Amino acid sequence: MQVDDIIAKARAATGLSDMGDPAALVGLEQLVRASAEEARLSPAGVQRWEGSIVGTLSNRLRIVDYLKQHPALLEQPVEAPLFVFGLPRTGTTLAINLLNADPARRCLLRWEALNSAPPAAAGALHSDPRYVAERQKLESSIKYMPHIAAIHYEDADSPTECQYAMGLSFCAQIFESSVHIPSYRDWFNNADYLPAFRFHKQLLQLLQAENGGRWTLKNPWHPLFLNDLTMVYPDAQLVMTHRDPVEVVGSACSLIRHVRPMFSDEVELPEIAAQMIGTFDLMIERQNAYRDVHGENSIHDLRYKDLMKDPLGELRKIYAHFDEELTQEAETAMRNLMAETPKGKHGKHEYSLEEFGLTAEGVRAHFRDYCDRYGIV
Repeated sequence: MQVDDIIAKARAATGLSDMGDPAALVGLEQLVRASAEEARLSPAGVQRWEGSIVGTLSNRLRIVDYLKQHPALLEQPVEAPLFVFGLPRTGTTLAINLLNADPARRCLLRWEALNSAPPAAAGALHSDPRYVAERQKLESSIKYMPHIAAIHYEDADSPTECQYAMGLSFCAQIFESSVHIPSYRDWFNNADYLPAFRFHKQLLQLLQAENGGRWTLKNPWHPLFLNDLTMVYPDAQLVMTHRDPVEVVGSACSLIRHVRPMFSDEVELPEIAAQMIGTFDLMIERQNAYRDVHGENSIHDLRYKDLMKDPLGELRKIYAHFDEELTQEAETAMRNLMAETPKGKHGKHEYSLEEFGLTAEGVRAHFRDYCDRYGIV
């Protein structure tokens, strides 16, 4: 796997060559080198992984080209976007799905995050041919990998993570979750995230061309780079979800355990656990530091147990925190969504800490300061 080969394949697939900000090449080089040297890819995994990277770069090339043809889009504001984040498996999906039910809001949808340019025609977010293609792809994947759907499921037109927007600059945690690439992880944890967020904003400016609304986004990993996020989006509204770390660690490790075999036949479970706990420590440390500078109320906290007990009550608190009205229309849409999508619709996610060499007591002790500060357990 070579960078030049990946670039050549993406250019051949699109007929385009301009990658935009050359900072993206830094992340691509780090990712490809680590993948080739460390990821222990199986023969099938090499094809899948390289294909994924080529697809991401191809999407970037099309975005850059479209914005060159429509430069006025880059003058359009992205006003007061709301970002939902937190350690993974803490309720970000439920929160964003409820927020997405508000007709005044606009979320990054799965299909458009993967195939972004041109933007969908007005009113076509749920009928664009790219949506139909992604829906068919997901229906096929459920047949062969139902266990993945039970852990984390998205419809083709569901809100998805900013991971994909950050991934367009090859500066995203999604890469090191999917394969074992410790040198990329070390680079990513200390990267300059500003170029990725600038392109993130350009993507939103493109996508809102015909389908507007208040951007409402989610990405569990945003605590890693809140300073750069708010430099690009100075009026951003921040919401952080929290959950018992015993559930967080077990569930997150289990998800990665089921993803990595798609690319490698050598998956080490203790390795996954160490990686996750180290990343969670850094996420907590950085968001704590952000609050220490900007104030405790700079981030609105949302606890998983409260969200599950009274979803609408917790959503009302989010709107109140930012002095905004939760309209009756939005609340009705949220109630309808909850009735249509009961918990466990796609199966039950079962996992065990012990298989990763961990215990509940040990995990809870490790995260005791975090739990005490945010009243989690």
